[in-house]
Amino acid sequence: MKFMKLGSKPDAFQVDGKCIRHVTSDLATDIIIKVGDLKFYLHKFPLLSKSNHMQKLVQKASEDNCDEINMVDFPGGPNAFEICAKFCYGMAVTLNAYNVVAARCAAEYLEMTEDVDRGNLIFKIEVFLNSSIFHSWKDSIIVLRTAKSLLPWSENLKIVGRCIDSIASKTSVDPANITWSYTYNRKLSVQDKIVGDSMKLQEKIESVPKDWWVEDICELEIDLYKRVMTAVKSKGRMDGAVIGEALKTYAVRWLPDSVDALVSGVHSWRNKLLVETIACLLPSDNGVGCSCSFLLKLLKVAVLAGIDDSSKEDLVKRISLKLHEASVKDLLIPARSPQTTLYDVGMVQSIVNRYMTHEQRSQYVEPGKSAGFVLGHGSLLSVGKLIDGYLGEIAHDPNLSLTSFIDLSCSVSELARPVHDGLYKAIDIYLKEHPSLTKAERKKICGLMDVKKLTMEASIHAAQNDRLPLRVVVQVLFFEQVKAATRDQSRNSDARTTCVSKMGPDEEWDKTMGEDCRSLKKKMSEVETNEDGGQKNSKMGKKKSRNSKSGVQLLPSRSRRIFDKLWVVGVGKGHVENRSSETSGSSQSPSSAVVVRDNTTKSSGVPSRHRRHSVS
Repeated sequence: MKFMKLGSKPDAFQVDGKCIRHVTSDLATDIIIKVGDLKFYLHKFPLLSKSNHMQKLVQKASEDNCDEINMVDFPGGPNAFEICAKFCYGMAVTLNAYNVVAARCAAEYLEMTEDVDRGNLIFKIEVFLNSSIFHSWKDSIIVLRTAKSLLPWSENLKIVGRCIDSIASKTSVDPANITWSYTYNRKLSVQDKIVGDSMKLQEKIESVPKDWWVEDICELEIDLYKRVMTAVKSKGRMDGAVIGEALKTYAVRWLPDSVDALVSGVHSWRNKLLVETIACLLPSDNGVGCSCSFLLKLLKVAVLAGIDDSSKEDLVKRISLKLHEASVKDLLIPARSPQTTLYDVGMVQSIVNRYMTHEQRSQYVEPGKSAGFVLGHGSLLSVGKLIDGYLGEIAHDPNLSLTSFIDLSCSVSELARPVHDGLYKAIDIYLKEHPSLTKAERKKICGLMDVKKLTMEASIHAAQNDRLPLRVVVQVLFFEQVKAATRDQSRNSDARTTCVSKMGPDEEWDKTMGEDCRSLKKKMSEVETNEDGGQKNSKMGKKKSRNSKSGVQLLPSRSRRIFDKLWVVGVGKGHVENRSSETSGSSQSPSSAVVVRDNTTKSSGVPSRHRRHSVS
């Protein structure tokens, strides 16, 4: 810390009780000056020789026959006046970053200018400020902090402005040229860490990170911090990522951790001002400078503190550009009254809507150009997974309406959900936490997912899930059987390809003719079935389903019974009755009319014309 020593005489000021200061001298004191609660017993001559204002006050006191002068609203209080008085006596006094602003304001009040005496206190303090204080990084910050309590004097004397300009200028200096000390207790950023890992030990010690200045200015009050950051940004030489790191560090330093402390009446106004200040200082780089997690934390505070809608709208816009970087925990924004839900689902809905709008614009392809879907597809998948996880979290809320759940789910593009396991999990949680849903509501929420996009594990779980409508369970079983049949057909096709490659030309021709005949016979059978009144055909032979190992392994006992009731036709019955209205036609449900033919029922004794049945 820089300092300046003035005067050479020993300190002769003595303390007499709590409220009296006097100078020990052979001459009796002839004037009493009251500053605040303290009275100073001094001599007129030293004071009048340095202070123009004291000359005026003493003259007025003489006219009033009064030997006591009361100085009201003296800048810096008794301590600042004592510094000026000691300077007038020529006593030793030391100026530093902590007392120089008060001394400068007091000297201005007392009019200790060059017109009164050459080399007066104002001149000496200005020299000290310009040659030492404003050249020092930490001293400039200390002076700026102390200037806060001396407004408007410090502002009028341009001490605040000069400190801010000094600090902002130093932040723009090339880190390689930093020679002064600074505070840095945070972990190195990824880039600095990568660079640091390849350096030698000495080089690591001497290296300076780009955000070296961030922590030191965190001790400033909100209004001064805003002015400093505005000056830093106006220089135009600071990277947006560093600005974002500075704002994040300041927010962590001053924002409370708990929600109760955040909304408490004591600090609510201050927290609101803090968030509004940080929001207006965010770099205008489309969110590149700040992480999505930090922006979402700001939004949480903004919602709880009740800041204006324009600031929240700006945060929502920035978050939507980086939504793929968020986590489910980041999106859990507490809801405020009069909302009855635990979390502000509407806020997340607006963020997702903005993201999807931006995504659609970025995916737009002009006519004549190739599709650029690959670009940004990874972020779209991340958002789909994020929203499914968020739905699973808010599904536990008993006050969450079905409409809110469905609207948020539908706001995500189908391209973002190649797999519906996460959505199925969220739906299952919602059904569990909301048992009072009607059949129509359960069908509506289950209609959000596509059972064809469930993995094997999710399908097994769904097939045994009592909370799902029966129609959905049937869909799951049906499409898993189709997948199993497709896998078997693929394996058989590979085997046939191997055999054909070993056949001669005549054998291959015979094989092809046989397959064509079977295919023609199959088509004719389908035509016959359609004529009998079937809408859509799906064939499953008992023998084939018994031989399909993957299909058998998929179905638990309960689901096999359901499947058998719906698909296997009993001997001697013309029709199998549909016992549930939930198995009614659907765009994703299996065929409502199925013909089952069994050519191996010799022991049944039933004519073949009785073995064709329609399942409705």
